[in-house]
Amino acid sequence: MGASTHTVTNQAPPLTGYDVFGADAALGEAVARHTAPERLEEVREELGELGRAAGSAQAQEWGDQANENPPVLHTHDRYGHRVDEVEFHPAWHRLLRKAVSHGLTDAWTRPGGHVRRAAAFLVWTQNDPGHGCPVSMSHAAVPALRTEPELAAAWEPRLTSRIYVPELRPVDRKPGALVGMAMTEKQGGSDVRANTTRAEPLAAEGEYALTGHKWFCSAPMSDGFLVLAQVPEGASRGGPAGGLTCFLLPRVLPDGTLNHFRIQRLKNKLGNRSNASAEVEFDGTTWARRVGEEGRGIATIIGMVAATRLDCVTGAASVMRQAVVQAVHHSAHRSAFGGLLVDKPLMRNVLADLALESEAATTLALRLAAAYDAGTEAERHLLRIAVPAAKFWVTKRCTPVAVEALECLGGNGYVEESRMPRLLRESPLNSIWEGAGNIQALDVLRALQREPAALDAFLTELGQARGADHRLDDAIKDMLTELADLSGIDARARRLVERMALTLQGSLLVRYAPPEVADAFCASRLGGDWGGSFGTLPHTLDLASVVERARVPL
Repeated sequence: MGASTHTVTNQAPPLTGYDVFGADAALGEAVARHTAPERLEEVREELGELGRAAGSAQAQEWGDQANENPPVLHTHDRYGHRVDEVEFHPAWHRLLRKAVSHGLTDAWTRPGGHVRRAAAFLVWTQNDPGHGCPVSMSHAAVPALRTEPELAAAWEPRLTSRIYVPELRPVDRKPGALVGMAMTEKQGGSDVRANTTRAEPLAAEGEYALTGHKWFCSAPMSDGFLVLAQVPEGASRGGPAGGLTCFLLPRVLPDGTLNHFRIQRLKNKLGNRSNASAEVEFDGTTWARRVGEEGRGIATIIGMVAATRLDCVTGAASVMRQAVVQAVHHSAHRSAFGGLLVDKPLMRNVLADLALESEAATTLALRLAAAYDAGTEAERHLLRIAVPAAKFWVTKRCTPVAVEALECLGGNGYVEESRMPRLLRESPLNSIWEGAGNIQALDVLRALQREPAALDAFLTELGQARGADHRLDDAIKDMLTELADLSGIDARARRLVERMALTLQGSLLVRYAPPEVADAFCASRLGGDWGGSFGTLPHTLDLASVVERARVPL
């Protein structure tokens, strides 16, 4: 009797066996737009191969396994020797091996590398954002290491390698390596100038011994870590210098022994469960190499911070895309009240609203990656404002998108098997990592006040869409009015930066997206006809086309 009543009906089929890249129209168009024609076919083939792997049942299972079996800390071996090892499930290593083999740690060795890598990062991390952490930091460490040619020569070829070697060895005995970072301390948080970790110079030039505690160390089984520590004034040869300085701390010393890198505990986090975040201790004999000049630690590390902030934008776009894909897929196969959910006007409105947010995030992330590839002075000025503005806004939109997408699946979305709870737990991370919202908003203000060329570059970018949509033009005028009034600007920073990000997204969509997408975005985000929740787009818009564009064709 029980078996005969358990006929499964009206459930969406598994969303597997598809090309994550090929099914993403907005991403594919952005890659084509920002890739040189002579390289486009090759890039599409690479991303298509990765996209098919990402959409496979096997890769999705790896993501499930890595999150269901979080890392485990082993501080000592059975004999009592200190080992400070973090054990990961085999699925974690499979995910990382695929990411590294497809160049997700390398945007630096060939033309157009940042666009190709950003697209690959967005595609592959949809199964498991957690392993994207060491991938991101290893990619982003390259600009900092280049301030020390000797270190760059030893480490950069291994960080940009396509070979993943999880075993800990001296870096010169590995064909590939990963780098993490340990900046945050318990008393300082984002205020790294308050760091108390101390660095004492050793006899050899550029070598130091570190003493201190780091409250957050990302990816503690990496081969090396970029850290910040205070050098006492006058402690080094040749002058007083001193101050907050950047260091590279190898996990294994050149002679093959473990560095004194004591892992105190792993953090029990809300999300990002597959990835280890740790508290670590440097005991006064922890050996490190200086990166950059003494006292110039923030200036040295800023290139890494900018690159990882862009990955926060791309990572949020990845989470949003997967959430929207799941919501549209479910609604396209689930019937209620006499028809498919996707055909119900109110559900269509919700799905279209979610799809707009996802496409706007993807389009902006790839535009910023293209600015990195261009490398011109104008594009560098644009990045100075656009990266923190995008990081502020796009990462904050990720959580409401994940919540609404989960709701589209109803009770099915609230159970772990749907993977929607994992996306929801992951969704706030990118808004916190590399500086939360206030840090980003205030960073934009600093750029506005100190670097007028950055504002010029930003306005030039917006100006490329001048006259194409009156709502965009009006929003830009309102933003300029806000900029002209500096009274109480710190307290108004979030509102200003929100407007800057929205006008930038609007400018890009007006220029590049289909008319129905640009029209819906401008009508809602810029035209004032947008409610406080998703699903409040003007009903007269072509919402069916917006939803269909976001759908995975199976």
